[in-house]
Amino acid sequence: MHYRIFETWRLIAALSIMMWHFLRFAPPGNEDIGAYLYRLLAVMEMFFMISGYLIMERYGHALFRSPGSFRAFLVRRLARFYPLYLVTLLFFCGVALAIQSGIVQTEDPGRYAWNVLPANILLVQAWGLTDQLTFNYVAWCLSAEWFCYLLLPLVVIFHRAAGLAGLALLAGALVVALEVAVARGAMPVENWLRADTWGAYRAFADFTIGALVSVAVRRSAFRLAAQWPAWALFALSLAAMATRQHAALIVALLAAAMYVAALAERNDPEGSRYLAFLHPVGKVSLGIYLIHPVIEAVFFSVLWRKVIAPTETVGFYAYWLLPCAATIALAILSERFFERPVGRYVVARLAPRGTRPHPSALPAG
Repeated sequence: MHYRIFETWRLIAALSIMMWHFLRFAPPGNEDIGAYLYRLLAVMEMFFMISGYLIMERYGHALFRSPGSFRAFLVRRLARFYPLYLVTLLFFCGVALAIQSGIVQTEDPGRYAWNVLPANILLVQAWGLTDQLTFNYVAWCLSAEWFCYLLLPLVVIFHRAAGLAGLALLAGALVVALEVAVARGAMPVENWLRADTWGAYRAFADFTIGALVSVAVRRSAFRLAAQWPAWALFALSLAAMATRQHAALIVALLAAAMYVAALAERNDPEGSRYLAFLHPVGKVSLGIYLIHPVIEAVFFSVLWRKVIAPTETVGFYAYWLLPCAATIALAILSERFFERPVGRYVVARLAPRGTRPHPSALPAG
């Protein structure tokens, strides 16, 4: 089943993060806009929660059905995101070499420290093993997702052992553990929704909550078909972020929004057709997220700061639209001409025999 509302929410999250990062280059006097948008970045929890929902729906029942099924799952997930991630990582390795050679300058040399490159290659940079975000700094999200994928068997075991109650117990325990870790200073953040170098643990809590919602929807006989409750709850979650409410309340509102959205789409799949026009962009949310730091480095760190801003011929917000459009266009082209072909090749080469999909299949998004 294709959940158009989920796809739209992931797109909103990716675009919000991109716009906030780009706004950091705005001229002085515009800080309030960026500060307000920053409050809404907890919408990123949707990435992990929706991932948990979809993974549980698509793979949870079949994870241990046959030998090699878990390996096949991991191969398909890596094939989905690692090729594009590796390309962006190589780009920032090139930036690091340029800095080392004195060709360009940086205000944050720690971001390009070679000693943390292995952590980035292995996707463990969000496991609390590094002090700051490095290279493609947004890729902590993929490191966190990878952590969730590796621990998927734990989620499935809790579900099979105690059903919905087991997942609720696991999710609750993870949230409590995060709260305790923050309160005692074990996790060096003021709010676990802001964790990035420690983001794997935040993500796994969200992922488990998403899996819980997935099972709850599957078991529900509620015939809700209206979509406005989902959008209302989503708006309430944004309001909670904007007013700096407790992390648990924000996550609970997002989970509730997901629950009623999934019910509405399940009960009336055609009811979300009004969102179909967003699909060409919505399906490349991951690409937008991964590519925008590359665009930022070229269009803002170099072109804007060094070439365009000094001339004062173009206003920031007029220029700001160009890198936004370039990011979306590049993500669409990458998905069609790079990610899909390479993903199919990786699955065909690495997935265990008997678990390989048809060559035309793409790893699930």
